[in-house]
Amino acid sequence: MTTGDVVKKFWSLMQSNDFASVGEVLSDDFVLEWPQSGERIRGRENYGAMNQEYPAHGVWKFTINRILVDGDEAVSDVSVTDGVQHARAISFFTISSSKITKLLEFWPDPFEAPEHRRHLVEIM
Repeated sequence: MTTGDVVKKFWSLMQSNDFASVGEVLSDDFVLEWPQSGERIRGRENYGAMNQEYPAHGVWKFTINRILVDGDEAVSDVSVTDGVQHARAISFFTISSSKITKLLEFWPDPFEAPEHRRHLVEIM
């Protein structure tokens, strides 16, 4: 599997909402880091359990906005929703032997555009 294929498979497995199944593409020494909250999760079991236990209002849906691949590394921009909660994740993947060894994720919060630059921007 190419790096891009592994990342697409990861998001496909996440879309299934069977979060234990995501372990299929995670290495034995898998590590996830969330710099914004200062958390690190080690191992596929902990990753699956964390996603399973996360409070949700419904089935999680994942929309891939973009994937960029460079050798054994990739970045994805994905929109995530459970029908009530809406988020966007920027995920940096490191792949080895068709398995994800490291995942570095940023979950930015949306914010209102500041008034002081309204004359310079176009609101999307």
